Formats: sequence, structure tokens, C-alpha cells
Amino acid sequence: MNHGQLVFAQLMQHLPLTTFRRCVARYQGEHKIKWFSCLDQFLCMAFAQLTYRESLRDIEACLRAQQSKLYHLGIRAAVARNTLANANAVRDWRIYADFAQSLIRIARRLYVDEPFGVDLKESVYALDATTIDLCLSVFSWAPFRSTKAAVKLHTLLDLRGNIPTFIHISGGKMHEVNILDQLLPEPGAFYIMDRGFLDFERLYRFHEAGSFFVTRGKSNLKVQRRYSHPVDRGTGLICDQTVVLTGFYSHKGFEAPLRRIRFKDPETAKTLVFLTNNFTLPAITIIELYRCRWQVELFFKWIKQHLRYFGERGQIANLDRGVGLRTGRHRQEASSALRQPLRNPTDLEFDHVRTNPLGSATCTSRGR
Repeated sequence: MNHGQLVFAQLMQHLPLTTFRRCVARYQGEHKIKWFSCLDQFLCMAFAQLTYRESLRDIEACLRAQQSKLYHLGIRAAVARNTLANANAVRDWRIYADFAQSLIRIARRLYVDEPFGVDLKESVYALDATTIDLCLSVFSWAPFRSTKAAVKLHTLLDLRGNIPTFIHISGGKMHEVNILDQLLPEPGAFYIMDRGFLDFERLYRFHEAGSFFVTRGKSNLKVQRRYSHPVDRGTGLICDQTVVLTGFYSHKGFEAPLRRIRFKDPETAKTLVFLTNNFTLPAITIIELYRCRWQVELFFKWIKQHLRYFGERGQIANLDRGVGLRTGRHRQEASSALRQPLRNPTDLEFDHVRTNPLGSATCTSRGR
């Protein structure tokens, strides 16, 4: 007979419970709570996520089947469906948002030396957004079209380990470029984004903060060439130029010179134009950086596959309960909560690499 710890208990050992208790105390999460603590709620939901439970009734039936072992899982209270539903509805979601942000910081330190395809020491982020379609009759607080509802998931993905460092859920009508106002630029970091984020006034804020961006230029972009750098046309590069914006509003928003790189993809024979404020990296490295942006698309595909998995089992209608809310009388709280980003989107303080105190027993997950 195995007398060791259960697998779930071994996984939960890696969580910084002291940080979790600070998050609970910060928002008074256990005010007037008698026996079903926030930690019990978190462990129940973590168990449901890891074991693919399909409903609150399924969680209750599964945990009560082994009620004598709940103490060894770390759950100190009996699990009831109504109690768990009420906890998900009324307890402050910011507790788990702050705790998730602390876990992200720990995971980033573990992957600080993880290669991602480009030899760079600086932090590299991929920024993008995706639309998640919802049922309008259930999610009436998230109107998108006349016949359907939707929310938009804005994600800033750290390419070292593919870890999301910033997640913001907004209404489906919000344009993705507006998310640049909520990001805190990290000096020396690279931000890779597509043409949907091409707003020179907002990008100039990143330039002033010492950050670098790599994006694609639009077809109607008006620039004036100042200098042409030599390129190796055998790599697909057409030109590498220093340019200045000549459009009235674009030049007013971004007066500094930019770097324009034209590249012909040998696989698709398409000509792509890239814009960046970095003049030190080789042009082919800029191209490879933008190619790494595809990792955030894979992250969105992974998220939607999970939503589709639960949607086929009728669980997509309880998506608002998954963020600690319920439909009905809590719709106003739901709509306001979706407009709140996680705390500390990117840290200005440098995360020093520290030795993992748990040694080789550390379990990390990579969202590839």
C-alpha cells in the first residue's frame, strides 16, 4: 500500500500559500466566512480543472465519493454544490487574479533562460487579441452583433515559456489598439504585434519608455526615406531603410525616425513591410522576431479548444461562473469585472533568477 502523498497534494505543494493568504486578506475574502474558506474553494476549482469535471454537481459527486481523503488533498471542509456555487458568485474575483499574477512571476523566473528561436537576452512579448463568440440569450451583458454576443481576450505573451503576463477580457466591440493604453512598457523589452495595433501616438509612449516594438506597416503608410542600409538579398530581404513619417497625424504622433524593412517570403512569395524603432539588431533578426508572434496564435487556439470542449458538454453557459460570477442579478458585476485587467501587467522591476528551493521536484506547465 502506498502511504505517500496524493498526486494532487504534491502539485499543490508548489503553490505559495503565504501569498494566497495575503491576497485573501487584501480583499477581505473570508469576512463572515465560517467554514468553507477561500483556499478550499480554490482547491476544489483546481481539482475540477485538472480532472475535467463538467459541472458543479460533477465536482460534488467526485469529491464526496472520496470524502475520507479530502483532508489529505488539503480541503478542510465538506464540499456541497450550493456552497461552491455561492462562493463562486459572491467572493471577490480579484483574490484569484492577484494570486495568478504572482504565479506568473514565479513561472517567468523558471523560464528566464528558455530559448524561443531568437538569440536575445531581452524580454520578448507577443501582443494580440481574439474574439470569443457567446450565446446572446445567456450573455446579454456582452452584446457584439444583433444575433450574438462576444468577449475579446487581449493577451501579452512572454515568448520565454509562452507564459501570459497580461490578460484583459473586454467586450467584443472594443478595438485591440486601445489595450496599449493599459500596458506598462518595460524598458529594453520587445513588443511584437500585428497591424491592428498600429497607432503611432500610442507606440511613441513605448519608444519614450525605452521599449522596442516590431509591427507591420499598412499599404497606405506615408514615409520619407532618409538612409538605406546594405542587405543580403539572398535571405529574402529587399531593403532596410531609416524613414520618417510624413503623414500629418502620424508625424505628429511619432516624430522620431523609424526603421522600415521590406522582406519577400520565399514560401508564399508575399512582400511584407515591417516597422520597428530598433536600429541595432540585424534585419533578418527582426523578421525572425515577428515570426515568433505565431506563438500567441497557438495560445488562442489552445484556449478556444478548451472552451469548445466544455461547450460541447453544456458548460459554456457557465463561463461567467468560472470567473466567480453568475447570470441574473450579477450581470452588472460581470460586465464591470470583464473590464478589469489583472494587476501589474508587466513588471518594471527586474526578476532576478533564484534557485528553486524545491529542486527537481518542481512541476511546471508550458502552454504551448
